[in-house]
Amino acid sequence: MTGYVGGGTFAIDARNLGVEYSLRFTRKTTMRHTFQNLFQRGGGPTRFWALREVTFRVAQGESLAVIGPNGAGKSTLLQVLAGIIEPSEGQVELRGKVSSLLTLGAGFDPELTGVDNIVLAGEFMGIEHSEMRQRLPEIIAFADIGPFIDAPLRTYSAGMRARLGFSIATAIDPDVLLVDEVLATGDQLFREKSRRRIEELIAAAKGIVLVTHDMEWVSTFCNRAMLLEKGHVVAEGEPGTVVALHQEHTERVRAEKEAEAARLRLSGVM
Repeated sequence: MTGYVGGGTFAIDARNLGVEYSLRFTRKTTMRHTFQNLFQRGGGPTRFWALREVTFRVAQGESLAVIGPNGAGKSTLLQVLAGIIEPSEGQVELRGKVSSLLTLGAGFDPELTGVDNIVLAGEFMGIEHSEMRQRLPEIIAFADIGPFIDAPLRTYSAGMRARLGFSIATAIDPDVLLVDEVLATGDQLFREKSRRRIEELIAAAKGIVLVTHDMEWVSTFCNRAMLLEKGHVVAEGEPGTVVALHQEHTERVRAEKEAEAARLRLSGVM
């Protein structure tokens, strides 16, 4: 089921993507332990591949769901597509205007109001100031965060920031939209609004990549799905089939962990 979707006009073309990270310097690694690891022999691997040999295409008008367990490389893939991370190997081509909540979140200023951040986001994405001003009422109405639109962003909840980001990202008529779990944020009314907005983008032949843990949403809405595990594509194709495989793998891992825990209890280790 893994594969490369060929033919037709595409919005995203990713070939043999790989992202390699160093394990030596991380937030949880102290300087003392780092130098110990540098001089110890057999101290374990110091690098790992978050993504490896990831190849896929998204055609115009397609919505690709990227699913998988925690640590599979889903968010890393989105960051590569958004241009936040440079791949260690391979290449990716995106055609047209790209909009991503990831890059918007990085560009938000917590001291500015919601209105000011909308205008700032326009500058960040290279959109004319006058055009963003024209789109301002629509963005504010869709975000629906009330008087907080005139409050500093630092007073927003995570859900309110996501609503504002989604409203901006989808209001600029992108050719490629990258979404990371935003549809799991907020109340049911906003989820339905978000769903309708993405449906409109797909109908307008836009390409969408969505990272989500909502399997029902994937099965009923997305055109295709791709399953990542340990940085590799293990399945790609019809959403229902890929979701079923993911659920099967998840259940097997859960059962194995429960069996191991039971074994350790019986042996007196736990």
